[in-house]
Amino acid sequence: MIDIKKVRADFPILNQKVNGNPLVYLDNAATTQKPQIVIDSLVDYYSKYNANIHRGVHTLSQLATDAFEQARNKIQKHFNAKHNYEIIITSGTTDSINLVATSFTQFLQKDDEIIISAMEHHSNIVPWQMLCQRTGATLKVIPISENGELIMEEYDKLLTSKTKLVFVNHVSNALGTINPIKEIIDKAHTFNAYVLIDGAQSSPHIKPDVQALDVDFYVASAHKLCGPTGVGILYGKEALLNKLPPYQGGGEMIKEVTFEHTSYADLPYKFEAGTPNIAGVIAFGVAIDYLNELGFDNIAAYENELLTYATKKLLQIEGLKIYGTSKNKTSVISFNIDNIHPYDIGTIIDKLGIEVRTGHHCAQPIMDFYKIPGTVRASFSFYNTFEEVDALYNALSKAKAMLS
Repeated sequence: MIDIKKVRADFPILNQKVNGNPLVYLDNAATTQKPQIVIDSLVDYYSKYNANIHRGVHTLSQLATDAFEQARNKIQKHFNAKHNYEIIITSGTTDSINLVATSFTQFLQKDDEIIISAMEHHSNIVPWQMLCQRTGATLKVIPISENGELIMEEYDKLLTSKTKLVFVNHVSNALGTINPIKEIIDKAHTFNAYVLIDGAQSSPHIKPDVQALDVDFYVASAHKLCGPTGVGILYGKEALLNKLPPYQGGGEMIKEVTFEHTSYADLPYKFEAGTPNIAGVIAFGVAIDYLNELGFDNIAAYENELLTYATKKLLQIEGLKIYGTSKNKTSVISFNIDNIHPYDIGTIIDKLGIEVRTGHHCAQPIMDFYKIPGTVRASFSFYNTFEEVDALYNALSKAKAMLS
């Protein structure tokens, strides 16, 4: 069970006021807040053992290297990768996706096909469009239904011997839909296609098991998991990572360099050019420990109760329409009220201390599907409360009265 008072005490930012009102932070799909233990770990690194990693024999470098690699081990265990070197440290989900998209360039050719879904974040659309432009491959799109679910019958029709890559998010950032990724992965593998799952939105709510999923690539960002910004991971199967060429050249990713030839380091370092966000990676490990101590089953149970309560509460507002009504969803409510522009609603409720996201949420194709300019998105985390949902309801009621 989640002890909400104890949990909220761990997050110093939640104690402040915004525009004279208690902060109600409901923009967790964009980034989560950080517990004090994560903040302390950043300060601890910079004040006690700040040094570059892997290349130094001195004491501080050894301390930093050990802490960095211990964090990688924590990430490996959390995602249940078979080997720690299957965890590539990146700057975030977007960087991880671009790594795969760029490295696959030499393996695709004209008439090959790539499949994505209609509910993807721009980070899981644009890199594949660029890959298609480089290679002549064709991009195919799994359509969605009115309630915001993938139409799996259409996915079945898209899969052919030409399909080389499939990329789908685990959870939609704009709709909250949880996609049937195991089914997607298994069906793609029957055509010998590789699958990348975008776990940016799912990983704060669902603990994935990459071996059980048999997924080829899985990506996530630390800042969605109560960790720092500028840190992410790419999980890839060992054989595939060995097959792909390096994404970037520079220090750390080499075995030997001459002016005539360069040989590359073994995994994971082949893909980790330059000095990483050392403090951020260490803090990510701390954040993972924190979340696992709370327990993902406990987190999911509490957040589902919160989502159910919030959905029923907000639907009491006349004229409020929710986009994304899948029975299998998590922690996101995207909505509009009558013909009021979402930006106007967001601006007014911000004055009341309610922090939500407004706009297309980097998912313009979804907004085009529903023929709307954007939505108001309230996204929840385990440190939110039922009282905050009530505050959102009251603020929205005031905003509607002012703008109608």
